[in-house]
Formats: sequence, C-alpha cells, structure tokens
Amino acid sequence: MRDFISMKDFTKGDILEVLRVAKELEKTNEELLKNKIVGSLFFEPSTRTRLSFTSAAYRLGAKVLGFDSPDATSLKKGESLRDTIKMTEAYSDVIVMRHNRDGAARFAADISKVPVINAGDGANEHPSQTLLDLYTIEKEFGSIEGKKVAFVGDLKYGRTVHSLTKALEMFNCEFYFIAPEVIQIPEYIVRELEKKNIKYHILNDYKDVLKEIDVLYMTRIQKERFDNQEDYEKVAGVYIIDKESIVDKCKENMIILHPLPRVDEIKIDLDETKHAKYFEQAANGVPTREAIFSIALGLIETLKCEMLEKDIRKSVEIICSNEKCITKFEETENKYVVDKEHKYCYYCNRDIKK
Repeated sequence: MRDFISMKDFTKGDILEVLRVAKELEKTNEELLKNKIVGSLFFEPSTRTRLSFTSAAYRLGAKVLGFDSPDATSLKKGESLRDTIKMTEAYSDVIVMRHNRDGAARFAADISKVPVINAGDGANEHPSQTLLDLYTIEKEFGSIEGKKVAFVGDLKYGRTVHSLTKALEMFNCEFYFIAPEVIQIPEYIVRELEKKNIKYHILNDYKDVLKEIDVLYMTRIQKERFDNQEDYEKVAGVYIIDKESIVDKCKENMIILHPLPRVDEIKIDLDETKHAKYFEQAANGVPTREAIFSIALGLIETLKCEMLEKDIRKSVEIICSNEKCITKFEETENKYVVDKEHKYCYYCNRDIKK
C-alpha cells in the first residue's frame, strides 16, 4: 500500500505505471474495491475532484463516506485535523482528502494507518490532477516526452501547475510560464528547473508562443487564495482566450487543458474546436483515480512502485516560514528534507533558508 501525496514521491517509472493501470481499468468494470470503504474528506469546495473520486470508488465496487464541507462536522466544535484523521482511519480503508492548509496531506499520511490520497492541499500540490493531466497528454499525443507546455494564469497559487511541473520535468519537457509578476511561478520551482538544466521561459503574453507549444494549460485566477483583494482585482481577467485568438494561430495539433472550474478565461466558443480537451481531461479523472485507488490499496499487480528515499530530519522548533503551512496550525514533528544541501519543508515543499 502507498500514499499519493506529492509528485516529489514519484519516479518516471511510477508515473508510467499509474497511467498503464488507468488505461487497463478504463476498459474493464472489475470490482477491485468490493467491500472497501473510502473516506472522502473535503475541507474545501470541489466538484470534479470529489465526484470523480466518488465515481471511481463506485465503479470499483467501494462504498464512500465523508463530507464535502467542514461546516457540518466536529471541526466546527474545534476538533483538530489530527483527531479527524484518526477517527476516519477507523471507519475506512483509504482516505481521500482536500484541505486548505499547505502540507496537510503529508501530515495526514504521517498519522494515518490507512493510505491517504491528496486531493489538493492549499496552494501546494494536487497529484491526482497531475496524473489525469499526464494521462490526457499521453492519450492525445501517444507520448509525454519532450512536449512544450505553456502554463497561463495563476502560477503562484496554482497547485495543479506546481504538481504538473514537477512531473513534466521527468519527461524532458520545455516550459513557458505566462503570468503577471505578482502571480508568476514560485522561485523554488524555478530553482529546481535550473538545477536540472531544464528549459523554461518567463513571459507575460501567450500569443507569441502559440506556434511553438504543444499544450496550452489555462488556469483560473483564484480569488480565494489572495490575502489582499486589491491584488486580485489587478490581475482578474488578465488572460482570456476565445476561438478568434486561438484557431489558425497555433500549432495544428495543439491542445488546450484546464483543471476547471473556469470563470471567464476560456470563452465557450472554443469548446467545440479540436483544440479544446478540458472536458475530456476531466472525464479522464475517473480511470486515473481508479488506478490510484487500486495501487494505493495494493489490489492490482503493478511493477515496482515505491516511495523515493529522502533525507528527512527533524527540528525542535517550527522552521518553515510559510504562514499557511500545516506546521502553523497542528502539532507536528517539524520535519524538513535535505537535498544536496538544499533544505525544504517536508510538509509544504517550501524552501527553508535557516
């Protein structure tokens, strides 16, 4: 059994194995999770992620319990995340969790006796979304290797972008980060790319690269992630694509992806074009999440699929400077990872400068 917490835990071989299993499960209706119970804990709103995990569980024969809002739970009475996880592990065989705190999924996995699947933790990561994104790219092109990918929109707070970048690094991809400066890709991700000599470009307009890229990955400007409303207003609606701005101006086989929901960044006249793949992308969440459940619970024969070894250390005090990290809200072991003298928070992946 294994947890699905961060793309930092996966090798390229692990990723390809998940995609292989997803492809097999898309063709079958085998009830691999019969008599299993999925604990579904959504502390933040969700439509596609929650419903596709639930659909995947039902299709594999499992039952689902949980909540889609913390307002109707003991959290309103002050219960800690630690205690919520300890209770849920007693009632279920696997836990799917979305939480608003960065690093909450890693914290949950540490204290849970059953596998934990990260369905999004704050502005940190969203590994199951990444795996379905990769599944979509592979289905469309036959391969992920060497693709040129442009991320457009909220790259600072976009956990889907953070996770997908980590994964695409392994496939020798080239990146185009297109955003206003205030919501550009985080510095710690750029440093990782530079250390690995991976090509990337920091831009503020997508129009000049449409003829170069294979994937245009649009994202929503996430109003709920901004601490300052004025900062949000400055960038709201900054990137909007429609049929006129895309068709005949891009590569013939370029695809447009979006983790959804969209607000106004993709006009509906693009929906029926050959480039629009975001609804198929969302549908691909079901077989991908079936694969995640099956591998997490060890219910399907796979190639070697193990956690990467890390140099994990502990501190007597909280050393992560991210104010939204779970270490600021729960009693943790204050772990950090040392990677070639580079230190980052074990929970939320942010650089530690001390």
